[in-house]
Amino acid sequence: MSDRRAARIADFIEPLRVEPGSKVRLPRDFDPGYKAGLKKGDAAGLLRSGVELLAEYQQRLAAQNTYGVLLCLQALDAGGKDGTIRHVMSGVNPQGVRVSSFKVPSSEELDHDYLWRYAQRLPARGEIAIFNRSHYEEVLVVRVHPELLVRQKLPDAARGPGRWKRRYQEINDWERHLTDSGFKVVKIFLNLSKEEQRVRFLKRIDLPEKNWKFSAADVRERGYWDDYQKAFSKMLSATSTPWAPWYVVPADRKWFGRLSTAAILAHTLMEIDPQYPQLPKAERKELLVVKRDLEREAPEGLPADPYAARHPEARRAKTHGRG
Repeated sequence: MSDRRAARIADFIEPLRVEPGSKVRLPRDFDPGYKAGLKKGDAAGLLRSGVELLAEYQQRLAAQNTYGVLLCLQALDAGGKDGTIRHVMSGVNPQGVRVSSFKVPSSEELDHDYLWRYAQRLPARGEIAIFNRSHYEEVLVVRVHPELLVRQKLPDAARGPGRWKRRYQEINDWERHLTDSGFKVVKIFLNLSKEEQRVRFLKRIDLPEKNWKFSAADVRERGYWDDYQKAFSKMLSATSTPWAPWYVVPADRKWFGRLSTAAILAHTLMEIDPQYPQLPKAERKELLVVKRDLEREAPEGLPADPYAARHPEARRAKTHGRG
């Protein structure tokens, strides 16, 4: 992958990155309608290229089997998480991707610490895991609705002053542990405006095939809009770290949100730069012996190695492949 292309992607996503240590105030600092001067007509081709890039790097990630990637997607209702996952991951091998959606915690989950259920769904090495809502619900919805802390059966001291600051630190430490262990944490907040949310809610009501996606509870949560903006602002300020920074992706235009998410994930994989494993010399020698045996079985009149005949460069490649 050319350094020029990597630099273009880095420049594209830089305005979306929350600088670690900065104080964020939504919506002042990030415009939900931002589109980087692009037009919708340009997006389809760019997203297609991004998906192809992700597919290439995911294959290398799986083959190397050293790193894993955790993508955390946060958004308010109708923010576009499901569509973003569907479009951005459309070209990758589904065997290497796992999506987890976190709803109201079960009684078993409430019998453990608040990070336990998320730890169960972390990626293995070589995998990409996507959290559709994530451990950040524990400093968002639980902060907006502090009565939920009672269900978590916490000791009195854990519900006292400073609890949110402690949770931010616990999450930062957990993510530092993950990154130190070879698991990259990518965090994206799909930033939707209140008006665009209203429009999307109405569309879900107007179109029968979308009725199932609408819940009256969504409108009730909309009544806490300002509280959520404050909670997101505090979360972004406290948990955007050098090892796991936040990206605030404008979500009023779905096409731009999907393109930005693909670029951020591609940037992460390009930084890892996974490589196909190289076989030891003895194993490569054994492959050449097997190759000669297979070539001898070729029917008369047909090339001994049809692939090499169609791709002359393959003859010059090492037997482990050039990636």
